[in-house]
Amino acid sequence: MFDLAAVQSAIQSQGFDAWLLCDFRGSNLLASRVVGVETKKLSRRWYYVVPAQGEPRKLVHAIEPAALDHLPGEKTVYRRWQELEAGLQGLVAGFKNLALEYSPRNGNPYISRVDGGTVELLRTFGVELHSSGDLIQLFEATLDDEQIAMHLEAAEHTNAAYTMIWAFIADEIFKKGHVMERTVQARIMKHFADNKMTTYSPPIVGMNRHSGDPHFENTDDNDTPIRKGDFLLIDLWAKMDRPRAVYSDLTRMAWIGDTVPEEQQKIFKIVAEARDAAIKTVKDAFAAKKPLLGHEVDAAARKVIEAAGYGDFFTHRTGHSIGQEVHGNGAHMDGLETREDRRVLPRTLFSIEPGIYLKDFGVRLEVDVLVDAAGEVHVTGGDLQNEIVIIRA
Repeated sequence: MFDLAAVQSAIQSQGFDAWLLCDFRGSNLLASRVVGVETKKLSRRWYYVVPAQGEPRKLVHAIEPAALDHLPGEKTVYRRWQELEAGLQGLVAGFKNLALEYSPRNGNPYISRVDGGTVELLRTFGVELHSSGDLIQLFEATLDDEQIAMHLEAAEHTNAAYTMIWAFIADEIFKKGHVMERTVQARIMKHFADNKMTTYSPPIVGMNRHSGDPHFENTDDNDTPIRKGDFLLIDLWAKMDRPRAVYSDLTRMAWIGDTVPEEQQKIFKIVAEARDAAIKTVKDAFAAKKPLLGHEVDAAARKVIEAAGYGDFFTHRTGHSIGQEVHGNGAHMDGLETREDRRVLPRTLFSIEPGIYLKDFGVRLEVDVLVDAAGEVHVTGGDLQNEIVIIRA
């Protein structure tokens, strides 16, 4: 339910005069969620301006005049495109600093949801446009107590999935001499189903060179047997099968055999150090009550890997926002792929998952980090993996 007082309080805290929320056929899902509009039911452009103080303003098409009737504020109805432009000018009249789902130079595409033509039009009205990135986080990425509890419940089950799957792999190899990647994947999916969990896609089970592909996808065509002497990455994610549930997303490494080779050990240690540096950055900032931006967390992990000489092999961001989707709409831990200038906020959840990907194998270590309402930082999903799991079969 739309809470005008909460939205206006957030606008004031960010120093904006108003927030323009608008959408066309689901192009700005973030705005639609904030105002509670079902995008599938609307086919025309709508606009909603919420001022820092005072009454909101609406602009809707004559075909769908009731589109925003559930929201407070004065309504203007347009038919012709000329009426739309004039109506939009009236909507933003009197506001200098306007927030919207926009990112300068498309530096952050996760929040850049308003099309370039609308941006051009708004600028002709003399308003200054600012990214609503941190505003969106407050309403899209922050978790309530129920969601946090569901995440922690999911984290218990995803953590338990590793204990289960290591034993399963050992047993299968002991009995058959090998186990297929897809068989391991299917057993993890059964674990999720048994614990009343759901996921948007199956986990990644990658051995040897497959572990060196950050987004390896298991298929029947590339299914490979796992045997003694193989190196294994398992990346899994799931949430409780309930409304508004929040994901848990973890990655761990294992070796099938008695002794892990020196090269895999070396890379693992570097990645673990990078992970720990990123976690420390988050904890230190919140302990000191200092603002923390997503790119600063990425920089902490990347610095470790670059200093070790493997910067070119760390090809993705350090982490991503987690919510009802495994890749959420809050601040990402990213200074590589995007310019992530959004703050890391209390009541948000995100992954920290540095990796090094070589030709014959890769290492990624992923944990989830929850910042609670008080600013306490928690790593969820069990203990940090500080050694490669040895599976003896």
